[in-house]
Amino acid sequence: MVLEKLIRCSEMADIYDKVAAGQRIGDDDALRLYRSRDLTTLGAIADIVRERKNGNRASYILNRYLNYSNICILSCQFCEFGKKKRNAEAFELTIEQMVERVANDLRLGITEVHIVGGLHPSLPFSYYTDMIRALKALDPNLHIKAFTAVELYHFASLTKKPLAEILAVLRDAGLDSITGGGAEIFSQRVRDILCKGKETADEYLACHRAWHRMGMRSTCTMLYGHIETLEDRVDHLRRLRELQDETHGFTSFVPLHFVPDKTKLAHITPASGFDDLRNLAIARIYLDNFDHITGYWIALGMKLAQVSLSFGVDDLHGTIMEERIFEMAGGSGGQQQTREQLERAILDAGRIPVQRDSLFRPIKVSEAGAEPVQEVTA
Repeated sequence: MVLEKLIRCSEMADIYDKVAAGQRIGDDDALRLYRSRDLTTLGAIADIVRERKNGNRASYILNRYLNYSNICILSCQFCEFGKKKRNAEAFELTIEQMVERVANDLRLGITEVHIVGGLHPSLPFSYYTDMIRALKALDPNLHIKAFTAVELYHFASLTKKPLAEILAVLRDAGLDSITGGGAEIFSQRVRDILCKGKETADEYLACHRAWHRMGMRSTCTMLYGHIETLEDRVDHLRRLRELQDETHGFTSFVPLHFVPDKTKLAHITPASGFDDLRNLAIARIYLDNFDHITGYWIALGMKLAQVSLSFGVDDLHGTIMEERIFEMAGGSGGQQQTREQLERAILDAGRIPVQRDSLFRPIKVSEAGAEPVQEVTA
């Protein structure tokens, strides 16, 4: 009651009223939110949407990350992951190596493997289809979430086949969903500086649109905290919201802050915790047609990710074994969490932990820390 009175006296009272009434905010509203320093009110407004969509539950997934190679033909300014073939840090896994790693983690209960890599100049397309088939053969229920839009366009270029055909072949091989990585910021001005040679914003969106039209799902991202403007952020969110209106194919939005430390843009001051929470809250308020907003603990660090559960976030991603991209850029959020650590973080934030699958369907719900995890049957 006290907080509501404070909100009604704030500069965001009219936006609060819109959101409370279930109305969509516009781009000008989003810019006002970005320019506000009232983080408490932002969190309160975002939590209206979070609670409306997800109640008091917060989810996580048991998953492992797998980077098949960091060899890449591009030289993006913001990326420390991609390497040229002769670089001492370059690596390339065999399919047998990947199968061995995933087989070990299946014994630990993972339900998803998340696979991305660089744009390798010489691996044949059959490497990727054989990889998917081999991993699927380990367990037909294992959800394979793989490849960014730019990787998929790279496969189309390698094979000289239309993107739609590439997507269909990968789906038939066992690909369950595609990742949201590579969105960066949709502004072409920014992309020309940071990642010249990558797919355009329209191409990124076209790739996800084509995948959604096949009845499949994906996530989406935004990389912020570098040379973009606040207007660029709102434009990025608007384009995602428009595609979601059209296809309803995105499961979650995963904002990622830029880690400059070991990149060619090391002079840039990293995004603050304030900006991280503000960006998450605004995403939750603006993306009213998204069911889930993910606080990516690898980027945020677990403590701030836990706080984000009070700023519109309802998902903490997963156990994430062996993340390499943020690590190589200088990220210090960590490499792995256990189920127990994720559940404790959620419980301590006052939320109910839910182990989910890749499509955000509940697998196990823990109503309280003292209670055993209960199986959820369909």
